[in-house]
Amino acid sequence: ISVERRFVPDSCPRAVRPGDFVRYHYLGAFPDGTRFDSSYDRGSTFNVFVGKGQLIAGMDKALVGMCVNERRFVKIPPKLAYGSEGVPGVIPPNSVLHFDVLLIDLWNSEDEVQVQTYFKPEKCPRTVQVSDFVRYHYNGTFLDGTLFDSSHNRMRTYDTYVGIGWLIPGMDQGLLGMCVGEKRIITIPPFLAYGEDGDGKEIPGQASLVFDVVLLDLHNPKDGITIENQHVPESCERRSQTGDFLRYHYNGTLLDGTLFDSSYSRNRTYDTYVGKGYVIAGMDEGLLGVCTGEKRRIIIPPHLGYGEEGRGKIPGSAVLVFDIQVVDFHNPSDSVSITVNYKPSNCTVLSKKGDYLKYHYNASLLDGTLLDSTHSLGKTYNIVLGSGQVVVGMDMGLQDMCVGERRTVVIPPHLGYGEDGVEGEVPGSAVLVFDIELLELVSGLPEGYMFVWNGEVSPNLFEEIDQNHDGEVLLEEFSEYIQAQVDSGKGKLAPGFDFEKIVKNMFTNQDRDGNGKVTAEEFKLKDQEAKEQHDEL
Repeated sequence: ISVERRFVPDSCPRAVRPGDFVRYHYLGAFPDGTRFDSSYDRGSTFNVFVGKGQLIAGMDKALVGMCVNERRFVKIPPKLAYGSEGVPGVIPPNSVLHFDVLLIDLWNSEDEVQVQTYFKPEKCPRTVQVSDFVRYHYNGTFLDGTLFDSSHNRMRTYDTYVGIGWLIPGMDQGLLGMCVGEKRIITIPPFLAYGEDGDGKEIPGQASLVFDVVLLDLHNPKDGITIENQHVPESCERRSQTGDFLRYHYNGTLLDGTLFDSSYSRNRTYDTYVGKGYVIAGMDEGLLGVCTGEKRRIIIPPHLGYGEEGRGKIPGSAVLVFDIQVVDFHNPSDSVSITVNYKPSNCTVLSKKGDYLKYHYNASLLDGTLLDSTHSLGKTYNIVLGSGQVVVGMDMGLQDMCVGERRTVVIPPHLGYGEDGVEGEVPGSAVLVFDIELLELVSGLPEGYMFVWNGEVSPNLFEEIDQNHDGEVLLEEFSEYIQAQVDSGKGKLAPGFDFEKIVKNMFTNQDRDGNGKVTAEEFKLKDQEAKEQHDEL
């Protein structure tokens, strides 16, 4: 025979040997160019074992040593073809035959699945095992490089269990031991793929398949969440429990590193109750036992995440990786926490409701972020304790304090600024930390009093106030009289309030018919009012 190698591919990992099975295309012609047969006309390759007498002797010899994609021009004499008999009606006796052959596929019944890894990530904490569920992308080609399928073209991963018969046997084998991020070429002989019949669509019978695979995701239905602690603060007085309310930042990625969500990009923490079903089950579990300031990675399998359906940018059956940082947490049952940092030895006068207080403070979040400071303003913060001039938690935190005392007051949001916070200043649902120093305390009046006498009350009080003796007291007369009593030290006003407002309030209380004048009949002291009410009771 005469063999002319018209095209030899650069890469030839394997050549035909006797006993191999081949798929090839050919044109058969006589020396004058007259064609007598063509596989192309039939639309399918010629599939046959080499060296087993299934071919004419010349072709059995001509195919040996061929590579996939190699093209040979073969001249076969009659004695190695159809001899003196020929093929009635097709090939005359003693014909020389010319074949133009293109080898498409080549395998041997002894072949196994071939795996060639061409990229492996540095870190490989876990590899594919039997019964794992994987998500991967692939290009599927024949040995000659013809593409028959691609998940990339569908823009959707192929998602399946491994090793339980959902895949062709060769793929079940070829995926074992892969890491997330690994890239492999898996070459599968037909008896571990679609066999003699093919798949009835793109894949012909007896075809070797080549899959270029990148593994994106891997989990097992038995998996729980995985927690990797990245930073735990040295001091951790309290860990989150079921029912706590957490504020945290997170980056959410898929196992291959694709970012699908980030609270940082919104510049706002994610705020939620823990262990109550407000978040996916895996996150509910992963947020338990954290400290304020802790950073941890929570890896959540899909059955504890968004399941087979996925959501938004999260594909179905995806493992989720959350890198979280806990900003703060509290429980709705929390009260104000007070830690005394310094107490003077002489600490007899303690702050109470109605006292006028002047104090300095630094206000911060639990993670140390400074919100506000009176020191930076260079002046104290002044309030009447228990009068609603500050948040409820601060009113509680300033109780029973003496001048010179320093304390740290931690206020949960339901006693602070609540879910809404203060726009641009205090985040919603934030726990607040105040470092306080009390600098001055002016004792207030008994509850319910805005003015008290320091001595005996004049029996002719109305007459003294009614300076023009017309039997009526106007606001101006009333105001002048009260001012005179305070100036002379005979009376005392409740500290911390506006003088005019207090006096007007007192006057309105006396002006019982609301005509802007107080008569002797209307005028009563507070203890007289109390007695009258008592008599009525």
